[in-house]
Amino acid sequence: MADDATGTGAGTAGATGSARVDAWIWSVRLTKTRSVAATACRAGHVKVNGERAKPAQVVRAGDEVRLFHAGRERIVVVKRPVTKRVGAPVAAECFVDNSPPPPTRIEAEVVGVRDRGTGRPTKRDRREIESLRGGGRGR
Repeated sequence: MADDATGTGAGTAGATGSARVDAWIWSVRLTKTRSVAATACRAGHVKVNGERAKPAQVVRAGDEVRLFHAGRERIVVVKRPVTKRVGAPVAAECFVDNSPPPPTRIEAEVVGVRDRGTGRPTKRDRREIESLRGGGRGR
């Protein structure tokens, strides 16, 4: 069992050095379950080297994987393909995280929340929201 803990036993990709993208995303703990990873692939939220990935697509060392999950984009480079779920310290060694930092609480609160039952925003409301976000056109 010591081999599984280090990621050098049956849990690694073997001689080919490759793994399914959905299994790899789950194995390195980017998603909670493999089915969530497969669903993200089918929905187009996973890209390998800039191309949309199907769940069974193979990833190898050096591939860039982009995953949009839980409201943020994760950009990781595969260092070691693994097929079985590994512990958090070992999982951290299997990829290089190039993701932008998560938004702070203050930035997350900037997103406006409308009162329930107020309907769609009017054109004026939309322009005010855009100007608060910094995307206004200066009209």
